[in-house]
Amino acid sequence: MIDHMTTRSKAPIGRPRGFDADKALDAAMRVFWEQGYEGASLTDLTNAMGISRTSMYAAFGSKDDLFHKALQRYTDGPAAYVPRAVEEPTAAQVASAFLHGSVRATTDPECPAGCFGVQGSLAAGEAGLGARDTLTAWRNHGVSLLRERLQRAVDEGDLPEQADPEVLARYLMAVANGIAVQAAGGATGDELHLVADMALRQWPPI
Repeated sequence: MIDHMTTRSKAPIGRPRGFDADKALDAAMRVFWEQGYEGASLTDLTNAMGISRTSMYAAFGSKDDLFHKALQRYTDGPAAYVPRAVEEPTAAQVASAFLHGSVRATTDPECPAGCFGVQGSLAAGEAGLGARDTLTAWRNHGVSLLRERLQRAVDEGDLPEQADPEVLARYLMAVANGIAVQAAGGATGDELHLVADMALRQWPPI
């Protein structure tokens, strides 16, 4: 993921902001989630946030700054199932919590379908390369969290000695990313929980 960033910016002394920064950031997160970095224009963002460009720049910085803050918001909110999953007591429970958590996050009717981190900038022109690289690092951090937890499972005898934590972590992430793509394409939560169950029946895939 990305380094922790505050989602609350202080307004200049004597100049009340006049809007709820948290709600505005939630709105920006949804726009980036649905439209990706390049697809989200400043007009789209400020209209959704209910503020002017001047207020956006003053409160959140540039579009790139806003994107990073929105991704942190996503990390701490809808994607919080990832750090929770690696706290599960066994590798099998980690895998289950991770995959089913992915389904719930990507099919939540209160949120855009799919995953911010997958669809935000998989394909990007020059203007979106920074966002693409940020999201690549974000996804890779998720793999690292899983790999470290699965290595502990091997060390503790919860997984066979021949298990490769790197491969297993990438397997889980690949399934979760596929779930996200399917969710963005209209697959339902019930359908995707069945997909997760099918993958888990083969756990560990070695």
